[in-house]
Amino acid sequence: MRSNSIDHSAAFFDVDGTLTSERVWHGMLEYFQHRGLRQGTHLLYVGLHYPTYIFRKLGMISEATFRRPWAANMAWYLRGYTPKDCEPIWDWIVNRYLNSAWRNDILKILREHINAGSPVVLVSSGPRPMIKQIAIELGSSHAVGTELETKNGRYTGRSIKPICIDHYKASMAQKYLKDQGIVVNLKESYAYADSTSDLQMLEMVGNPVAVYPDNGLRKIAIERNWRIIPE
Repeated sequence: MRSNSIDHSAAFFDVDGTLTSERVWHGMLEYFQHRGLRQGTHLLYVGLHYPTYIFRKLGMISEATFRRPWAANMAWYLRGYTPKDCEPIWDWIVNRYLNSAWRNDILKILREHINAGSPVVLVSSGPRPMIKQIAIELGSSHAVGTELETKNGRYTGRSIKPICIDHYKASMAQKYLKDQGIVVNLKESYAYADSTSDLQMLEMVGNPVAVYPDNGLRKIAIERNWRIIPE
């Protein structure tokens, strides 16, 4: 159901490294590891993706190129599960794994936007059902993430392209608002993120904020006189 509401501004928040000091995807891996589940999947996932970390550190691949397959292939762990089966996974990640990983200074800002009546949209490369659970926990219902393919009511283990990363964060966030019937003035809106892979989402709004930024984003933020947290 569309809300058909009109708001002057919105606030877009990246999750990993922005709202949290830990990577949410790592929480999902830990969930399965601690329970001895999907061990073969885990070995394949780690064996395929960890070597790319070296390429990223050497500057041989971009941050987005590094992160995209990590995000896309998280769906492997969920193959054969129903959305209902996954609810305990999301609950554990939100209430156990992330319990001590929230960045309280950024949560305070998020709540200020909510209290001001602005739509607060979490935008992440993680599976959208997980990101929506995080959003609900923080007092919002707006979440944009990587969609998961289903067949006969069960996840197939594949993500639906595009993966919500790099420039797709901006386009998917705007599509989400349009689909919900929420009209905002992007020039008056805010975006909070920590990585150069979030650059297009930050450029999308009139008030970009670099949060605990990586070196690349910090340099850009200084050059463009963007707000940086912490100062």
